[in-house]
Amino acid sequence: MPSTIRGRFYYWYMVKDVYSRKLVVNEVHESERAEYACELMEKGCLRERTAGRPLVLHSDNGTVMKGSLLRESMLALGIAPSFSRPRVSNDNAYAEALFRTAKYCPLWPERPFEGLTEARLWVQKFVDWYNEEHRHSALKYVTPNERHEGKASALLTARDTLYKTAKAANPKRWSGKTRNWQLAPAVYLNPERPEAEAMQGC
Repeated sequence: MPSTIRGRFYYWYMVKDVYSRKLVVNEVHESERAEYACELMEKGCLRERTAGRPLVLHSDNGTVMKGSLLRESMLALGIAPSFSRPRVSNDNAYAEALFRTAKYCPLWPERPFEGLTEARLWVQKFVDWYNEEHRHSALKYVTPNERHEGKASALLTARDTLYKTAKAANPKRWSGKTRNWQLAPAVYLNPERPEAEAMQGC
């Protein structure tokens, strides 16, 4: 995140759930340090009560992410590491889509951040909007929180019923079937060929 001082940046540490697209835990710091990443992971696991559940953390190949300190912390938390493919910039489409949303949404400031506090306040405001208000197109226009909390299925079922009722009442306005409001039950970051083919059949 750019600052008003040339060459100085703030670093947004985050964990995003690829199933719900929710930004689970977020912090902003003045530097990249393994200690910050470890603390973030611990807070996220406590908040989401992940003990005993299989987890995979996919990240880039940065020094912090591949360092021994974070690896040991992840092992203690029961998290399996996964890393981007070498020399591939768009290996994590979910992260790339998030960064684009952040930079091109109306909330993004016109000028660089004056200080760490301003950067932190902006991230909190963005996270609240993204999780609670943003109708995500990949989620059939429910919010990440609605998907994360298990509310999406009932909302989309009601929406499907509404569309079918509207079509029955005025079929001339519909040239084909109503919109598909079903979400895939599983989400893959980089599915292997059999998984990709199975998802296409859903």
